[in-house]
Amino acid sequence: MSKDSIKLISQNKKAYHDYFILETYQAGISLSGTEVKSLRAGRCNLKDSYIKIENSQAVIKNMHISPYEQGNIFNHDPLKDRILLLHKYEINKLIGAVTTQGLTIIPLKIYFKGSLVKIDIGIAKGKKLYDKRNDIAKKDQQREAAKEFKLKFQ
Repeated sequence: MSKDSIKLISQNKKAYHDYFILETYQAGISLSGTEVKSLRAGRCNLKDSYIKIENSQAVIKNMHISPYEQGNIFNHDPLKDRILLLHKYEINKLIGAVTTQGLTIIPLKIYFKGSLVKIDIGIAKGKKLYDKRNDIAKKDQQREAAKEFKLKFQ
């Protein structure tokens, strides 16, 4: 596996439906051995997870990594808090966005970059119901236009 090859483990599709993503960051994540083995098997869920700043560290909460099947007493807790590896200036930007602008920090996707586990996080603003309806209407229009275009040129 080359240094730059990317293998997607899990993606938070609901994040793009529920939030406007304003800015994204790439972070490392501190994991134990059985967690990495479980991630290699693709057993991860980002659905209800969120990121909180505690003691000037970014911590991901509620991320579910299933226990490793061959793990014994050294297996991990599936929902434990995990520390994200970010630079100090990035953490300060996140703190500023959350405290002053009332935005939230959510995980977008988790993947392998080479042999390292990386996670993309986003500073997000919640969508209202009418925003979600507008997005659905736009997607429907695009789908219809693509369908007509395909039929026209067959």
